[in-house]
Amino acid sequence: MMKLLHLFITSSKPVVEILLITIVGFYMALDGVNLLGQDARKYLNKIVFYAFSPSLIGSRLADSVTYESLVKMWFMPVNVLLTFVIGSLLGWIVIVVTKPPSHLRGLIVGCCAAGNLGNMPLIIVPAICKQREGPFGDPENCQKYGLGYVALSMAMGSVYIWTYVYNLMRVLNSPIQTQPSIESCKVPLICSKEEEDNQKVGRWDKVKRRIVSLSEKVNLSTIFAPSTIAAMIALVIGLITPLRKLIIGNSAPLGVLQDSVTLVGDGAIPAMTLIIGGNLLKGMRSSGIKKSSIIGVLIARYILLPISGVLIVRGAYKLDLITSEPLYQFVLLIQYAVPPAMNLGTITQLFGAGESECSVILLWTYAFASVSLTAWPTFFMWLVA
Repeated sequence: MMKLLHLFITSSKPVVEILLITIVGFYMALDGVNLLGQDARKYLNKIVFYAFSPSLIGSRLADSVTYESLVKMWFMPVNVLLTFVIGSLLGWIVIVVTKPPSHLRGLIVGCCAAGNLGNMPLIIVPAICKQREGPFGDPENCQKYGLGYVALSMAMGSVYIWTYVYNLMRVLNSPIQTQPSIESCKVPLICSKEEEDNQKVGRWDKVKRRIVSLSEKVNLSTIFAPSTIAAMIALVIGLITPLRKLIIGNSAPLGVLQDSVTLVGDGAIPAMTLIIGGNLLKGMRSSGIKKSSIIGVLIARYILLPISGVLIVRGAYKLDLITSEPLYQFVLLIQYAVPPAMNLGTITQLFGAGESECSVILLWTYAFASVSLTAWPTFFMWLVA
């Protein structure tokens, strides 16, 4: 019973920290204070996008990933991608069932697809490793390897968010225009030749046109978003031994570069959380999100997605695709149980639509995360130990 209580306190700590900082952002956005108004949040969001978030990804990844660890963790990028794909499918089911407004479809799918693979595991895993007589052995080695797993998870999550989720939300928020039909002609049987040809086009040609229309809406430039570029640079530094010795470590000649990037990256999590708190004020005043949509996101993220994660990770273990190391399996499993990524607030801010609704969804999901991130990690540790 005491161990369960200790695990509850450990798992709830990061969630409580985020909620407390959210309250501070909410207070700073009040009209009487007005330190975090609409313009302030917009500029702070750009700083997060171009400076804080890339620095966080780059510093954590370069410091903990090597060639040997990357070979060992080959399944993790696949696992993270599966969390995004399965989550987006669940999000589409939520849309079909709850029928939200069209401008919120992308937000709901994004909240189901993109998990917080950064600061939540970054706090949870070391906190569990520090426990005396913990389930993952020696605390020092547990924290060393655990941070390596979390760093790669965080980097891959950032890449998928700014490539897959960003473009998916962009497409869903921009409905595809359909071709005119014969019935739409003002004069029956006197349609233009082009409209008649459209009716004769085969099914395969229509599919190809739809794919072309979708590709035109996808912003390929986000593949090279600052966070993605930072992850690529960090991987190069971490995998090339001479560069790693030159930059990483207390005795590295250019170690001041790593220290500076780490210092900047430490501002990412509080800044993003303050933005969410500021957006929450607007959401409480004029949020158009349905309760059924919020409940759908909660069910998708905290029930269906973790269950699918158990089936995938344990299936991969039975097929010898991953090692038997309990800590590695635990990190793979925890990727399915985290709340939505806070970067979604950044994305909605960039789109200029759905900011308030995003804050409301994040408020409820992080409130319930205190339960989810206690119950599921407890089950995961029992499962892999």
